[in-house]
Parts: sequence; C-alpha cells; structure tokens
Amino acid sequence: MTFGRRTRPLFLLPALLLSISIISFSRVFPVSRIVAKQSLVEPPWTPSRISAGQKDGLGGQTLLHTISLPSHHFHSDGLLLLNPDGRHPVYDLTENAETAWKAKLSRASTTYEQLVAEYERRYGRTPPPGFDKWWKYVQEHNVQLPDEYDQIHHDLQPLWGIKPANLRKIQAEWEHHQDTYTLGKEEGGPVLIAADKLPEDPAKRENLLIGGNEMAKLLMDIGHSLPPFRAVFSPHDSASIFINYQTRSMTLKAAATGEALDVKELPVSRTRGWVTACPLGSPALTKRLYTPKDAKSFIYDHRAAMDPCKHPSLLREHGQFVAHDAGPYALRTPVPLFSYSSSAIHSDIHVTPTLSWVEDVLPREVDPEFKFKVDNRLLWRGANTGIRHDSTKEWKLSQRNRLVTLANQQNGTTIILPAHVSPLEKVGLGDEVSKTDVNPVLFDAAFAGRPLSCGKSQCQELLEMYDWRAFQSISEAGKYKYVLDVDGNGWSSRFKRLMTSNSLIFKATVYPEWFTDRIQPWVHYIPVKYDYSDLHDSLTFFRGDLSGRGAHEEMAGKIAKAGREWSKAFWRKEDMVAYMFRLLLEYARVMRDDRDVVSDL
Repeated sequence: MTFGRRTRPLFLLPALLLSISIISFSRVFPVSRIVAKQSLVEPPWTPSRISAGQKDGLGGQTLLHTISLPSHHFHSDGLLLLNPDGRHPVYDLTENAETAWKAKLSRASTTYEQLVAEYERRYGRTPPPGFDKWWKYVQEHNVQLPDEYDQIHHDLQPLWGIKPANLRKIQAEWEHHQDTYTLGKEEGGPVLIAADKLPEDPAKRENLLIGGNEMAKLLMDIGHSLPPFRAVFSPHDSASIFINYQTRSMTLKAAATGEALDVKELPVSRTRGWVTACPLGSPALTKRLYTPKDAKSFIYDHRAAMDPCKHPSLLREHGQFVAHDAGPYALRTPVPLFSYSSSAIHSDIHVTPTLSWVEDVLPREVDPEFKFKVDNRLLWRGANTGIRHDSTKEWKLSQRNRLVTLANQQNGTTIILPAHVSPLEKVGLGDEVSKTDVNPVLFDAAFAGRPLSCGKSQCQELLEMYDWRAFQSISEAGKYKYVLDVDGNGWSSRFKRLMTSNSLIFKATVYPEWFTDRIQPWVHYIPVKYDYSDLHDSLTFFRGDLSGRGAHEEMAGKIAKAGREWSKAFWRKEDMVAYMFRLLLEYARVMRDDRDVVSDL
C-alpha cells in the first residue's frame, strides 16, 4: 500500500545500474531561480556512493556494481534542499551526523596542555584564573567534550567590548529591575541569593525563587573554587535582552582588538523591530531566502536553523516573536543578565536550567525499550503556552497552536516522500496523500487539561477550536515510539525527561541551549523545522507509510537508544555543574578591571 498517487515515478534499481548519466538537480530546479548564489556551501559529504562488496543497507544482497547518486544541496542557513534525483535525505543526514559526532569525540582534549592550546586557538586569549580547578573537576567527574563550550564565548564576547566599570554599573542597576534575583559570592563564602526584586506575595515569591535556590544548591560543592561575583538572573522562561546588530558588532569588534568601549560611545536605537538584530544582507532584511519556502528541505545544522535572521519566517511562527509584533526597541548596551533561554537574536546569558533536571532511570514498565513500545503515532501533549491568547495577539500563529491545527487537519492533501526507497534509489518528489487519510494515522497531538493564558471569551474559543484531552501519565506516554518536543513560553523543560524515555524524540525549537554544542541532531534526536513542513517526511521514513511499509524502525531504535545514552553520559548534574563552573569563571573575569591577567596555568 502506498500513500497515494506518485507525482514523479521512482527509478528502479535496474534503471540505475544501466544509467549512463544522471539528470542534474539544476535541470529540474535551476539554482539561480530559487537560491541566493552566495548561500550555497560545500556539501559536508560526497554524493551517495555504494561500492562493490558492500551491503545495500537494508539486509539485501551484496552489490556487484558501484552506484552513485547526486548529492542534495546544503545551504548556509542550516537546511538541506531536496534533490529528487538523490536518495532519501534521511540516509545522508544520519550518516553525516554520525561521522561528525565521532569526529567531535575523537578530537576532544585529553590533557590540560591540549585543553589550553585548544582554548587559545578558539578564543584568542588565555583561559581565566581557576581554569586548572575546572579541569580537575572535569577529570574527577568524567565530564565529556571539555572543549565544547562555545556558547559561553558567544554569550560573553560582547561584554569584552565594554569597559568593566560600565558593566558593573549596568549589573548593579539591573539588580533593581522587577522580577530578578541576584546570585552572589563573597571572598571565602558560599554562593547565595544575595538580593532580589520579586513580588511580595509569599507564594509567588517562593515560586520564582525555585530556580535560584536550586542553582545555589547545584554550585554548593564547587563554590569554594569560584572567585567573588554578583550575577543577576531572570526567573522567567523567555529571553529579555535585545540589542541591535550595530551595537553587537561594535562590541565584538572592540573585543577582537583588545579594546573596551565606554557605553556612551554606543548608539541609541531609534528603530524598533526584531530585524534590527540582523546583519545587512541577511534574508530577514533582503527578503531573499537561502532555501525557497515551497521546496522540501530538512535541518542538518540545528543552530543555524534556529536563527530568525536566516529564517525570518520564524518571526511569524513562534510566540516569543509574534507576541511583540514587529519587535521591541533595542537596548543601548549589552546587559549581563542570566536567563533560562535565549534565542539567536537575544543576548541573554545561557545557564543550565535546574528546572529541567530529572533522574534518568525509570522502570521498564514506564519506559519500555523502543521495540516494545506499541503506538507508532507521533505524540505531543501539552498546555497552550507560548503566547497570551487575547485580542491583541495573533495567537493562532504560535507554535503550539499551529502544531495542534496541523496534526488534526483533514482538509486538502500533502506531498510525502516515499519511505520504502532503498539507499540505491532516487527519492523523487513524493506521493500526494489526503490529510484525512494520513494525519490520524501519523499523529496524536492535542492540548491537555483546560485553556491557559486567555481571557474568558478566548478560553471558550480555544475549547471549541482545538482538540483537548486529559493529561497523560508518564507510563501512558511511554507507549509511544515517537514523541515531539516543542517550545512553550520559553525553552522546553521536558527535553531532558523525553530523552530518557527510550522513544525517538523529534524537537522543534528556536532556543540554542547550554548543551547545543554537545549533542548531535540525527544521532541523538530528530530536528524539526518550525513550519513543520518536514514532519510528515521525517516521521514516515522511520515508521513507514500508512500500512507500515518501508519503516526504518531499527534505525529509529538506534537513535532513541543513543539519545538515552547521551542523556545519561552528557546531561548529568556533574555536567551542569561543569558548565556553570566554567561560565562563572569567565563571567567573573570579564567583570574585573584586571580581566587581561594571565590565568594560573
């Protein structure tokens, strides 16, 4: 059974073996018509090739010929653009990701000398004082990938372009901003909540301080190794600090040359809007997309795919941005504010959210192995968070509202790539299928409980517009082989839990996280575009078509297991401590007048 009428015939294996030439992608879709020429990047791997003596990848016979299919197109926006004359793109995405992950593991520093040399190569400066103590902690607690902390550099580098006295003044002023708390440490003392500007209501105050108390507890064992500092934290889910591209580029340029600006030298923002954070020439400003919206594409670089400057459609697909219309006026200066989540166009400093932490191991009856799970649908269940649902907001555009709409839509058709093609076959353009037939089979997505974040009339509208179900228990959710993770008001705090569940996790997010450099999409989870246009294709590849034909469940189980093992080895409390330890060493240094002092190597 197939999905439906195939819009382009697949070429069978004999035709491939006898073919003298292969139709190039440019003859099907001329590149000059659909992409900005300068956006093309070198493919991270060579065209699909299977040589004599290799298996066909599906348990078939040994091949007697060399088969070569043309490559897909990889763009600097992080997306793979489908070449219908290539093999199914998931083969390439998973194979390349495995190669990249193995390479990252193999080049990790194993001695302090290697670590320092790699640090200096990446960042152009010596490590901060206390770096040797951090390395000792890493060794004692078997923290993996000790070089992969680029997120810290990205977050703090603009601060290097500002005079330390200015930064300390900004930090002190932000201690008085409403809904903040300050973690601090005096010489020889522990890490404590040193100040706060939280509601006087005891219940609200206690709730907003949960993260701060947990963070102080997390740092308890390494507090004696930290220098004195004061750091302002936001207790809320979403990002807060927004500066424009001109300000960011000025601070980065100063930092690169070893200079530091006075904040009076920074321009006052006179134009509002999210796009003011984007560089000239980016799609958000030129309207020239690297990857055409109406072409099939998949994420190969998840960090790049989260960037609204490269993907301006995100500004109309996610509540973080939709809620503020065109966007706010930018702050004049960078602000050293620590937050649970920050998008690619925000400048908050990432932390390890303690609210995300869960233990890894649950009984098998709760989290059975992938092969023993019984439901092949993609599960999503959650609250209607992500945006305030009132008449002043375009809440139907928010990520969770669009997801529930898409998964339950039964009008019209969609095109889905065939799952049953082998690595030796051209994938083609896909099959046209009725949403009435396919969506109920592929998805189980609904809001849980009762509407939130809405006025009385909007709450009633939400009840009537969307599918609402009861909350699921962990054991009920554990029956599903495929689970989707989607942002709420900010970063998704359930990702850690989902990664331990033995299910294959699909993830849609606009928030890079503290672990983004330390995890590999297509090895540990499946990245999903925020228009969800790749969701049918990616899911179908693993679970098969409507009758299950063409399923790659062994591959799905492998990724699900790798994700769980990653969670157990790379997202322990010790890994969270290591990140915060290194972050606070760097932060304390950049705030000091003698920030250029050579570390105690």
